[in-house]
Amino acid sequence: MKIHEYQAKQILARHGVATPRGEVATTPAQAGDISAPRHPVVVVKAQIHAGGRGKGGGVKVARSPRRPSARRRDLGMQLVTHQTGPRGRRWGACSSRRGSR
Repeated sequence: MKIHEYQAKQILARHGVATPRGEVATTPAQAGDISAPRHPVVVVKAQIHAGGRGKGGGVKVARSPRRPSARRRDLGMQLVTHQTGPRGRRWGACSSRRGSR
C-alpha cells in the first residue's frame, strides 16, 4: 500500500491518535497560501512515495512568513533521492506543519 505522510496522519487522527496539525497543497496556488503568516516557523515537506526526502531537498524549514511560498516552484518538479533512482519522482503535493523555534 502506498500512502503519503499526510494521508497516514489523517487515518491516525480519525482513530484518536494525536498527530501534528498541518495543511496540504497540490497546486502552486495552494502552496503559496499554506502556512501564511500564522506561525513564525513552518516545515514544508514534499509528498512522494520514496524515502530520503530530506537529503534530496524535499524537506525545508521556513523561518519567515514569505518563505513557504517558494515551494510553489517545486510542485511538479522531479525530486531525486536514493530510493527514486536518477530519474526521481514528480513532486505532486507538499504538506506543511508548524515548526518549533
